[in-house]
Amino acid sequence: MAYKVIEISTVTDEEIEKRLNEWTGQGYIFESIHFVTAESSRRPKMAFMFFLGKEKS
Repeated sequence: MAYKVIEISTVTDEEIEKRLNEWTGQGYIFESIHFVTAESSRRPKMAFMFFLGKEKS
């Protein structure tokens, strides 16, 4: 198995949903999402999504 990491700079529910549908539609399996926040705000400024996929031969 190989990982695919996606960086999202506009963190909204619509953008997360779009990326989930895009990459799972290509056969990847969603693994996790990690949010990056600024100290002064609770709202994430960036997110990283991790997917599992078949390793290329």
